[in-house]
Amino acid sequence: MRLITTTNVSVDGVMQGLGGAEEDRRGGFERGGWAIPLLDTETGDYLSQVYSGAASFLFGRRTYEIFAPYWGVMIDPGTNPIAAALNSRPKYVASASLTDPQWAGTTVLQGDLATAIGELKAHHDGDLLVPGSGALVRWLLANNLVDQLDLLTYPVVVGQGTRLFPESGPDIALKLVTSRTTSRGITIQSYRPAGRPKYETSTVAPEDVF
Repeated sequence: MRLITTTNVSVDGVMQGLGGAEEDRRGGFERGGWAIPLLDTETGDYLSQVYSGAASFLFGRRTYEIFAPYWGVMIDPGTNPIAAALNSRPKYVASASLTDPQWAGTTVLQGDLATAIGELKAHHDGDLLVPGSGALVRWLLANNLVDQLDLLTYPVVVGQGTRLFPESGPDIALKLVTSRTTSRGITIQSYRPAGRPKYETSTVAPEDVF
């Protein structure tokens, strides 16, 4: 099983509150809903394809708690491909505090998370999709569990909020697999982790570069 992360971010890396003003106000965040005006048909079709193609889903607790009361309560989820996939396929949550998930088909992963996810990848087929879940994505990358990192970058600088990558953390080289831009300027890029980056000292004098 491949583990694929898919994350919507602004140009300055913000992933908080993209779906609405009240979605996530942690830290006094006041700029929710920044992605909605930029959504276009191509991005919607891409997300529908990605979710429909997933065999199962893996969430961090906070993202799960945002998704469950929205996607999990749709009266007729079959009318929406994303809702249909989320409601009909296994969902796993990496959490030490979630004890009674109400969304049908949910399993909480506790204990040795790396072992639990490794077993999922080893014993199941298809794609294990991680929507959002920034803290989990960073942990998965640090533990070499990500097979593909998908980033949807919206042409906006939000200027505040939680970012996908903090100011300091592990360094990771990435290999670009695919890239395209939609009609409203959203870039959709897929990467594969490629170990650690290489660092070299330039032999060119600064005045020759700038």
